[in-house]
Amino acid sequence: MRIPWDDSGPEPVIDSAAPPPAEPFTRSLGLLAATCLVVGQVVGIGIFLTPAEMASGLGASGWVLATWLLVGFMALTGALCYGELASRFPEPGGTYVYLHRAWGERAAFLYGWMCLLVMDPGVSAALASGLAEYVGYLAPLSGLERKAVAVGAVLVLAILTTLGTKLAAGTLVALTLLKLVILGILVVLGLGAGGPGESLVPSFSRYPGAPALLPALAGGFVAAFFSFGGWWEAARMAGEIRDPQRNLPRAFVGAIALVTILYVAISAVFWRLIPPGDGGAAEAFAAQVGERLFGAIGGMVVAATVSLCVFGSLAAMMLSVPRTYVALARNGLFPVRLARLHPRFGTPSRAIAVQVVLACVLIALGSFSEIVAYFIFAAVLFVALSVAGLFRLPPPEAAVFRTPGRRVTPAVFVTLCVLVLALLLLGRPLQALLGLAVVCLGLPVYSLLRRASRSSRDNF
Repeated sequence: MRIPWDDSGPEPVIDSAAPPPAEPFTRSLGLLAATCLVVGQVVGIGIFLTPAEMASGLGASGWVLATWLLVGFMALTGALCYGELASRFPEPGGTYVYLHRAWGERAAFLYGWMCLLVMDPGVSAALASGLAEYVGYLAPLSGLERKAVAVGAVLVLAILTTLGTKLAAGTLVALTLLKLVILGILVVLGLGAGGPGESLVPSFSRYPGAPALLPALAGGFVAAFFSFGGWWEAARMAGEIRDPQRNLPRAFVGAIALVTILYVAISAVFWRLIPPGDGGAAEAFAAQVGERLFGAIGGMVVAATVSLCVFGSLAAMMLSVPRTYVALARNGLFPVRLARLHPRFGTPSRAIAVQVVLACVLIALGSFSEIVAYFIFAAVLFVALSVAGLFRLPPPEAAVFRTPGRRVTPAVFVTLCVLVLALLLLGRPLQALLGLAVVCLGLPVYSLLRRASRSSRDNF
């Protein structure tokens, strides 16, 4: 039976010239850098907002804990699957590579089309602008000055990434370790402080007037999922990780375990210090926690910590994103120039420039948040498809990491992704369907480029 996604025709060459031989990346990153890539992608502003939202909606620490553990388990099953995929295909590109191998070139092109046009520059712009907002809390800035801070953050990280992968990764490691230390101090101080909130022993007794439980569980599950979101992006750097068959699976699993513990601990601090029904908006909830721990300067401390977390996430994003463009260019689906590495630094400088230009344009326009929201559904769908590809791929070689529970683990992750997709579709059907429709507009683009490449070869 022919799979609709599959494409059995000859490999297209979209550029008028054949793709250049793949220039090898230097495998200069070890286990610590790989782990920090995962943690850096995940731990951002969500660690301060999501626990408050979940506490307010779920109304009891027991339900918050259960939700975090469920989503942490989901992320762990996905991380194990991505560990095998990255081990089997230790190439730059991550999800793009796995879609290409399992589902064919057309599906991979649609993913790349979405990443280039919307998701990658949109998320980068969102992180940079979020950073500028919290910097503006620390030092009053006008709207134009905040945009300048956002653009400046993107440019600084782009320069570091261009000058060398080890330099950029070293910066990311330092930022990640620093924010983990600061968050650890916050947890220790918070758990040691007394407060009017719940005890540290989880309880399923909800506060009076709490929202209906079933919708709250659905909302909490989706919110927690997106707080874990992005862990899969570290796979884009697989071409630069030393001993990827060992280090990538360990990095994925270790990082997810660490993030789960961290989220549970931060949530415990929140429900310890502030009663679930008294927090108000998520931002106000975090500010109250800061005031309880640090007094009048609590808001400044929280803003500085959030700024550090967001800057670390942006650093991870700026480092990993261009590798997908390189993979697309190597397969002839993007201009071949994007596949070329800098002759001195060995980094994809042209692909980095594309990401920077698009992100800065969106920062200047200031309308990216709504746009990105339309494509969340499609992004989750592509991640689920990449894991489902394990059912289509042949068994791995002996030296490759194998997913524990060879068939069960991918099935669990895909099933939970389907649940997320269903909740997204029920909650915001217009956004989900419009975003999916825009992604599908890549199909005629793909066909047009393919016909043009065939015509170019026939006339050569």
